[in-house]
Amino acid sequence: MLASGDAPLENFKPDLRSAKGTTIRKGLAIKLTRIALLILLDALCLTFALNLGVYYGTPIDFYLAQDTSFILVGLAIQVVILATFGLYGAGVYRRSYFSLLKAISLSELLLLFVAFLYEPEYEFASRSTFLLSWMLSIVFISISRFVFDVTTKKIRTKGAVLYPVFLIADIHEQESSVGLINKENCYTIIGTAEPSALDRANREATLQILRDNNIAELFVSWDAIKNRPYVCWTFLTSGITLRILPQEKKALPSASVWMIGELPCQTINAPIIPGADFLLKRCFDRIFSFLFLVTFSPIYLLIALLIRLDSPGPIFFKQERIGLNGKKFKIWKFRTMVTDAEKLQAMLEAQNEIKDGVLFKMKDDPRVTPLGKFLRRYSLDELPQIFNVLFGEMSFVGPRPLPVRDVEKFKMTHFIRQDVLPGITGWWQVSGRSNIDNFEDAVRLDISYIENWSLWFDLKILLKTVMVVVLKKGAY
Repeated sequence: MLASGDAPLENFKPDLRSAKGTTIRKGLAIKLTRIALLILLDALCLTFALNLGVYYGTPIDFYLAQDTSFILVGLAIQVVILATFGLYGAGVYRRSYFSLLKAISLSELLLLFVAFLYEPEYEFASRSTFLLSWMLSIVFISISRFVFDVTTKKIRTKGAVLYPVFLIADIHEQESSVGLINKENCYTIIGTAEPSALDRANREATLQILRDNNIAELFVSWDAIKNRPYVCWTFLTSGITLRILPQEKKALPSASVWMIGELPCQTINAPIIPGADFLLKRCFDRIFSFLFLVTFSPIYLLIALLIRLDSPGPIFFKQERIGLNGKKFKIWKFRTMVTDAEKLQAMLEAQNEIKDGVLFKMKDDPRVTPLGKFLRRYSLDELPQIFNVLFGEMSFVGPRPLPVRDVEKFKMTHFIRQDVLPGITGWWQVSGRSNIDNFEDAVRLDISYIENWSLWFDLKILLKTVMVVVLKKGAY
């Protein structure tokens, strides 16, 4: 189950959060075309309404209504407000006429303010001008949205401008789910599969089918996804939007609500450039690890000298750990134990303080040297792992890489930890460090990290790590 350190490169799978090939979000061209057309229609309607309001309102100075810069600024403000109210979204969102009324009303008030800033000595908008412009804007945009929807539906009945989608659900749920999806009249269902398609052994094959068919959105029933929320990354990093069919009132991490007809559907939108945030994470790892090593090299030399004076043996401790996708690598630490520590561990297994025995922890481990206790207390023994980060074997933040002895005791559900790059620190470490005495609790924290990962989450963990180390919480 574990790959050897010299496994062929072609068999090495990337991090779960990295982009699956060079791509952008599927279906983005259709979405951008829809938004561009709606903005164009809105701009025409708003301009026409403004000119009619000025023409038929109380006689005033016309020059502002003919000023190109004023018109462009006004249109930009109004379009931004419409977008803020979600009126360029798909389906029912662009047809929310109540939201349209509120957005146009607010935009007209702001337009009055802008007009005053442009020419404060003129009374640009009389009450009749303002009311006419406001009412006509609502009427024209509402009519244009209605015409747009009718035209779009006509085009889609002919099989054009449809999003290719795939459905994963139990056999007995597929018929009702297909009916629900088809009611939207904006999808073409390319294929269906059972929940086993999301299993670890089948996931890559499922993803390849979705790629081959250029699937834009994946519909998954709640029963199919509820125990596998971390697989969301597999599809998001391929640019595929996930929609969880509404069957239970439970939420997935990072999900927003999207309506299918009158039913709420959890949606996890794929980023426009899949894997871009993970690429930034890796750039940060490489650049900051190099700068850290250069800046703190004197501290490395001082610790090395102290270890040499404290006890006989090598300065560094190297141990084989299991990293990304089961690949073995050597982790580096400053030595904090006697030289035959790994041999002595077999004699100390009975004193292991981890209840399920997967990890090995002892608060008063007799193998630790006097200097080693100090280094561990402030996590200074971990500093050489910055080299592992620089070489791309680890990240600053991620699940801790475990020794072969620990991974050999894994249950199948534990191997999700190996789907992401290991880290020097992680959510497990800042949530309890050595105080956690049950490996299942640690795994739950690791899975929570994977499900909720973001660049901000990494930064939060790094900041908490500094506080944990300074306060010496749970270290031994």
